[in-house]
Amino acid sequence: MEQDYTPQDSNTFNSGFNIKEQLDYYLSNWKWFLLGIIVCLLGAYIYLRYTIPQYSAVTTLMLRDEKKGGADTQMNAFSDLAILSNIKSNLDNEIEVLKSRTLIKNAVKSLGLNVSYINEGRVKSEELYKKSPIQFSFLKFNDGFEQSSIVYKVISSDKNHYILYDRNENKLGVYQYGQTVTLREGKAIVFETDKRKNFKENPFKVMIQMRPVSAVAGSYKGRLSVKKSGDRTTIVELSITDPVGERAEDFLNGLVAVYNQDVVADKNLVFESTSKFINDRLKIIADELDGVEKSTEAFKIRNHVTDIKSETDIFLSSASDFEKKEIETETKLKVVGVMQDYLRNANANDLIPANVLTTDANAAGLIDRYNQLKLERNRMLKNAGPQNAVILTLNKKIEALRSDINEVLLRLRGQLEISKRDLAYQNAVFNGKISKIPTLEREARALGRQQQIKEALYLYLLQKREETAISLAVTSPNAKVVDSAISSGAPVSPQKKSIYMMALALGALLPFGILYLLQVLDNKVKGRSDVEKKMSVPILGDIPTSYSSEEVIEANSTTSAAEAIRIARTNLEFLLNQVPEGRAKTIFITSTLPKEGKTFVAVNMAGAIALSGKKVLLIGMDIRNPKLEDYLHLPKQGVTNYLSSKDLAIESLIHKIPNYEAFYVLPSGVIPPNPAELLMSNKVELMFDQLKSEFDYIVVDTSPVHLVTDTLLIARHADSFVYVIRANYLDKGLLYIPYKFYHEKKLPNMALLINDTNIRKGYGYGYGAYGYGYGVEVVKKSWYNRFLDKFKKET
Repeated sequence: MEQDYTPQDSNTFNSGFNIKEQLDYYLSNWKWFLLGIIVCLLGAYIYLRYTIPQYSAVTTLMLRDEKKGGADTQMNAFSDLAILSNIKSNLDNEIEVLKSRTLIKNAVKSLGLNVSYINEGRVKSEELYKKSPIQFSFLKFNDGFEQSSIVYKVISSDKNHYILYDRNENKLGVYQYGQTVTLREGKAIVFETDKRKNFKENPFKVMIQMRPVSAVAGSYKGRLSVKKSGDRTTIVELSITDPVGERAEDFLNGLVAVYNQDVVADKNLVFESTSKFINDRLKIIADELDGVEKSTEAFKIRNHVTDIKSETDIFLSSASDFEKKEIETETKLKVVGVMQDYLRNANANDLIPANVLTTDANAAGLIDRYNQLKLERNRMLKNAGPQNAVILTLNKKIEALRSDINEVLLRLRGQLEISKRDLAYQNAVFNGKISKIPTLEREARALGRQQQIKEALYLYLLQKREETAISLAVTSPNAKVVDSAISSGAPVSPQKKSIYMMALALGALLPFGILYLLQVLDNKVKGRSDVEKKMSVPILGDIPTSYSSEEVIEANSTTSAAEAIRIARTNLEFLLNQVPEGRAKTIFITSTLPKEGKTFVAVNMAGAIALSGKKVLLIGMDIRNPKLEDYLHLPKQGVTNYLSSKDLAIESLIHKIPNYEAFYVLPSGVIPPNPAELLMSNKVELMFDQLKSEFDYIVVDTSPVHLVTDTLLIARHADSFVYVIRANYLDKGLLYIPYKFYHEKKLPNMALLINDTNIRKGYGYGYGAYGYGYGVEVVKKSWYNRFLDKFKKET
């Protein structure tokens, strides 16, 4: 039973990193790096030549932000109105508004950016923004087409006519400029513009592309960038990229204009709503105020008052006067009564008080005359008797005056009583009015209070209506343009320097990456160094790839492969120095897998030995898959025929190779059905005993050891084994097979030979570290022929 091989069984297996080897690996493939750089630079040139450049436009705004102490707005006039106190602008909200789809859609629609005019080229098309010789407009859309993508082509026919094509290049007709055209999407019209006279191509071909506004707005929204300049400012920067720099400027300016219009419209909407509210309230308050005034009027008419306070004063003064007059009249009545009582009870000689009735001149005169007569009579009675005629006359006069005084007093008393009753009535009237004054004052104050409230509110609303009207007239926008939109003079994309630098880097990195991946993924043996890293087995040499048509070595061969075989032949002698004289030195050639070049090595090794003057026999013992016939013209009979027959002589199967003095070949023969049994027969040993006595060297081409046991069955007849390892073919993981055979001594006196190694510049044909290079002819084929040769070998 075979032992399992593990690389840890030997300290010769290692995977050290060799910088020099890696550099040599990449430098040897410099052509791929050059090709990669050239291809990438060419691709970059083509990309820059046919890629539509993108231009960037930037505008700077200062937005109002009350949170950060922005400038006063018209709304400050309404700070005392709670219903308007929440109308504030916020910077973050305004930025989101600037990026809103609705605002962008309005800007696109107002500028007509959903319509594109394109001058088609053979490879690259040019957009004719504001340079189109025509203008295409739909007067009216049919149902279902306003949100669809529309494409038409206009080709000028003559000075006044054009030809119209649809998107499928179908001719729709010849029309006159300004003529209304009926299309399936609706009615359209094509005008000439003032750009036609400056248009380079005549006749011109212009493709009109009309896309839905919403789709175009989505495109602009994706490309629009809005960012703050700093945390402490309200400065906002708007930028966008577009194939047309002027269009990018127009879009940003249009967006700002639409934004300001929208903000002003919002503010005006608030003011208009406020104005409507104020006007409605003014109408209501005016009606209410008119009702209050009418109620006040009715109150005054009903209560016969104009000014309650002044009339109250008049009432109080009049009541006091009437009360005084009533007291005076009462006093006078009492004086009159006293006078009447006195007049009734007075003696004939008593005088009547003269100064009591001062208010009645007639009574005072009568009393004065009465008293005068009384005094005159009393004076005369001193001198005359009571019966004196004069005295009697005076008595009559006094009695008459007394009667007159009494009548005057009665009349005066009546007058005073009438006056007293009238004054009492008037006093009662005024006292009644005075008693109603508190009620009237309360009612008047209520009416006055309502009137004052209505008037104050009416005046306030009138003031606010004027303020609202002023605000509507002078409403300012929310954004102040600090810097108008301006596009970059040079394209921001693609950038030539960056593209070429990237192409240069990619041209170098791509081959490097591919070579690195090939190196990492390629686990094939590359040469002597790979074998030496894995195992400490003698190596005869390495045979470089042969680009010559020469398959068998000749005497005058100077190719690198021929020199390598000669070197391997020389090194092989050191392994055969123990073979006794008189017996042929037997060399077995084998490999791990088929197609590693063991037959090529066997043929050329035998030829090289034969050229040294030795008698050499080449035996084909790979009886399952014989290949000697591919190199030498040989008959079909050979070893298998000898082993399978009883009376066939071996000498009859050996053939001499022309142009060689002592080069003989024993072919493999026909492929047997039982190769292992043939090789186990005693005739194999008899054959080798006979041949070893007749030749100086025997070179045996055997089967691959990894697939069949044929080689191991005849290994004891070998003096030395040359184990062929083909570079760029054998997997490194299979190196354990020769390593195992060497250390288990199943293949006697084994040595390795590396086949098909690459010649690298400065290293000759690759033998050892530097090789010889003396008189070596390195024949190289074109890459095409090398590919064919490799293909032939593989197949």
